[in-house]
Amino acid sequence: MQRYVRKGEKGIVILAPMVGRKRSNDGELAEDEHTRLYGFRAAHVFDVSQTEGEPLPEFAKVNGDPQDTTERLKQFIVTKSLALEYDDRIRPAHGLSSGGKITILPGLSSAQEFSVLVHEAAHELLHRGERRAQTNHVVRETEAEAVAFVVSTAIGLDPGTSSSDYIQLQSGDKATLAESLGYVQRTAAEILKAILPEDPVANLSTL
Repeated sequence: MQRYVRKGEKGIVILAPMVGRKRSNDGELAEDEHTRLYGFRAAHVFDVSQTEGEPLPEFAKVNGDPQDTTERLKQFIVTKSLALEYDDRIRPAHGLSSGGKITILPGLSSAQEFSVLVHEAAHELLHRGERRAQTNHVVRETEAEAVAFVVSTAIGLDPGTSSSDYIQLQSGDKATLAESLGYVQRTAAEILKAILPEDPVANLSTL
């Protein structure tokens, strides 16, 4: 990242895990031995505030003005019997869904708040009940962010590369999205129908 520890800074001591695989007497790795934790050792790390150099890269952000669609989205969330609250304690996460409740980080821009609300609402609509056991973390995050992208774009926001950045960070790809396309389209259509006065089906061409 082209950043360096400033001269005179003292490292923060942490316990770093020591992992490895068992070796036989002749030095070869044992075939049936999995990687395992052997213990911990002292290691030194540095906070970003102790470094200087090139600016750190940032994820793209959603831009635009959702106007009154945010309030309509909140009303939709209420009709789904979902609790909604704002809590700074979820930081650094922007949003959290926890089985019947959505928590949002206060202070987000209006566009980010809308996108995060859609993302967490999608989790609640798609990933509770039986289907949760049928999906993994990568699939769930890919689906929720794809719904957020479709809905945000449909109301005129500009997600830029924020959604693709997020999906890649979660190890999602085109194949994952293709398998979930039907779920994404149906969920996005349900949300758009609730927050837009016009027929939302035409807006699904953004996916």
